[in-house]
Amino acid sequence: MKVNEAIRARRAVKWYDPDHQMPEETFRNLMDHAILSPTAFNIQNWRFVRVTDPEQRKAIRAAAWDQAQVTDASELLVLCFDNKAWERNPQRYWRNAPQEVQDYLVPAIDAYYRDKPQVERDEGMRSCGLVGQAIMLMAQELGYQTCPMDGFDFDAVARIINLTDDHSIAFMIAIGKGTKDPWPKPGQLELDEVMVSNRFD
Repeated sequence: MKVNEAIRARRAVKWYDPDHQMPEETFRNLMDHAILSPTAFNIQNWRFVRVTDPEQRKAIRAAAWDQAQVTDASELLVLCFDNKAWERNPQRYWRNAPQEVQDYLVPAIDAYYRDKPQVERDEGMRSCGLVGQAIMLMAQELGYQTCPMDGFDFDAVARIINLTDDHSIAFMIAIGKGTKDPWPKPGQLELDEVMVSNRFD
């Protein structure tokens, strides 16, 4: 499947075959491609909680307004980000770069993030948005459907997954074999309505 085909075919699917299990090799293939997604300063601050425990899935479903895809999809990923990834041995993010690049960029990471919690959070949300789209498009190529989700009690899910204080949740993605076609696209704005040239009036 070409990229343009995956983009056009991807929809937020709500109905999944609860009996289908994604082969582990397929899941690894999906995630190996996902982690090639870009992050600022290459800090790779996304963290993925793969929820496979059925009881944990039920608890998350209860915290997600009883949305069936939470338990019925083959895979459920809670996309989180580590707010402090930038200071966790940042040299490793640039270990294969030329020394002069390392000497410039590694100190720049500290200067960019230190004492800036809003920057940490903004960067985490951007990183998870990018990797989330990569997951959904790669899943489409592999013959799976997806549903990105922010309709849940974030605090409740954080407790269920035992989220640490220095991490945050961005959203969840359900991945599986859809059993019903999604509704028709509800309404696409024209490009001219969402793009401006050079500056806002």
